[in-house]
Amino acid sequence: MKTSIKLLGLLSLSIIFTSLSCKNAQEKNGAIVNTTSVSNTTQETKGKITLLSPSEFKEKSKDHQIIDVRTPAEFKEGYIEGAKNINLKDDDFAKEITSLDKDKPVYIYCRSGHRSGIAAKKMIDLGFKEVYDLQGGILNWEQSNNEVKN
Repeated sequence: MKTSIKLLGLLSLSIIFTSLSCKNAQEKNGAIVNTTSVSNTTQETKGKITLLSPSEFKEKSKDHQIIDVRTPAEFKEGYIEGAKNINLKDDDFAKEITSLDKDKPVYIYCRSGHRSGIAAKKMIDLGFKEVYDLQGGILNWEQSNNEVKN
């Protein structure tokens, strides 16, 4: 019995530590940006990255540019309706992303929020005006009972 209690305590501590480590890693890498204005490299205009909950993302992204920055294999496993796959890890990411209209809002997501945070910063540097990032990525989207297309 004492062994079970000790194991349960250790498991609880490791879960707490892991979740805090992941949160800190996301914050350090810029994945979590709440309604923050970020200057682009030319300093002539400012772009804004806004973190959205799944419900806000669903409501606001309709009829807008939606980009999934995961790999093509991940995209095939399931994606948000209307999304275009532009892989952040692809050498042509900057070229492909700049084919979008920089003056119109862009809604982006990845698996958990990390890669889309990196992509959002790159997009602001490339001159995008409004980038909306899905908080927690498609995992959070699915946990919020939203539909995923295959």
